[in-house]
Amino acid sequence: MKDERIQIKGDKDGVNIIIDMEKFVCFDDMLEVLVSSLSKNKGFYKNSILKITSNLKHIENSEIIRLKEELFQKIDIKDCIFDDINKVKENNSFKTFNGVNEGKTKFIKKTIRGGQSVDYPGNIIIIGDINSGAEVSAGGNIIVLGSIKGHVRAGTGGNKKSIIAAFFMQPELMQISDILTISPDDGLKPSYPEVAKIKDGYIVVEPYLPNKYIY
Repeated sequence: MKDERIQIKGDKDGVNIIIDMEKFVCFDDMLEVLVSSLSKNKGFYKNSILKITSNLKHIENSEIIRLKEELFQKIDIKDCIFDDINKVKENNSFKTFNGVNEGKTKFIKKTIRGGQSVDYPGNIIIIGDINSGAEVSAGGNIIVLGSIKGHVRAGTGGNKKSIIAAFFMQPELMQISDILTISPDDGLKPSYPEVAKIKDGYIVVEPYLPNKYIY
């Protein structure tokens, strides 16, 4: 079962981990849960840069050093940086976009090429493709009238009702809210449109059926 005291989210800058230290009995308790959570997808986090956001007044400098050593040894990360949760809240970084079917939408009439990135707090509709190496992040839905082969992240502010849809779905990395998945290399892909959504705590990809996704 997912531990709500630790939230793991990804964006164009890397992997963000939000830790509510006040809900843990002690530092050791938190560290055990954090390592266990990351170990489930160790291959994905390997060589990544983790940004840990928490109430730093509850963590000693010696504990920060110990935390980093544990993550370097057991998860094999590239680096780990820290941010104080109070500063982040002041900057309104935790606002969630809830207008999944509302009008806050960005239309892009071109292909997003490798090395390019798009980040928007609402929905994104792309008339084109998302090529390998490209990154697209949206606070709401991502709808692609073409193929997805790059990195796509929907519901980046925590909206678990967000969806990702495309005519051809083969992303290098897909994320909805704080749930991450990597496209399996299993040969031929369907030639029909597909929709990805969160179901029972996992991202599932299903054939697109008109009327089914009208909320």
